[in-house]
This record gives sequence, C-alpha cells and structure tokens, in this order.
Amino acid sequence: MPKGYLILTEDIHDPAGMAAYGSRSGAPLGEFGGRVLVVDGSVEVLEGEWHGNRTVVVEFESVERARAWYESPGYQAALPLRQAAADCHVIIASGFTADRG
Repeated sequence: MPKGYLILTEDIHDPAGMAAYGSRSGAPLGEFGGRVLVVDGSVEVLEGEWHGNRTVVVEFESVERARAWYESPGYQAALPLRQAAADCHVIIASGFTADRG
C-alpha cells in the first residue's frame, strides 16, 4: 500500500493564529502517525506559479490514514484556526510504487 502525502500551500496573514493552529493540530497529527517532512517558506519555483508563502508536506502510512486524520474530530477542531490565519490549498497524494501502472 503506498504512503499518503498531505501537501499544503499556505498564504499566511496571521502568524500568531498559525502558531495557535500548530499547537492544536500537533496531537491529532501524532495520533494518526503523521510525520512532517517539509515546512519551507522559500520553495524554489522552477516552472509555473506556486501558491502561498509556505509549503508543508506530511507523510502518512496511507492515503486512507491521511484522510482519517483530516476528518478526525481532533483535527477538525484545529482546522478553523488555520483557515482564519491563512489562505490554503490542501491535497492528499498517493505515494509512488513501481507496480502501479
């Protein structure tokens, strides 16, 4: 089963609000086995346009586990803090496996 990756691009307009979100979202993230791989405020765009001033990549054991975390009551309680502090784009992507055609 391929890993699941949650990718966020964030245009932060309230750093204090994002700090509050970070403190509330950490416990649910750990509960679902999420591992933050990237937090970068200066990605290098090689082609096209990129949204936001920070990019975050979180790894989960599967797409299903990533979705379960996102939909969990613990994360849903923290989510309004992020939405108030930043304009975000959020996706879940499936990791690559060689046997997928």
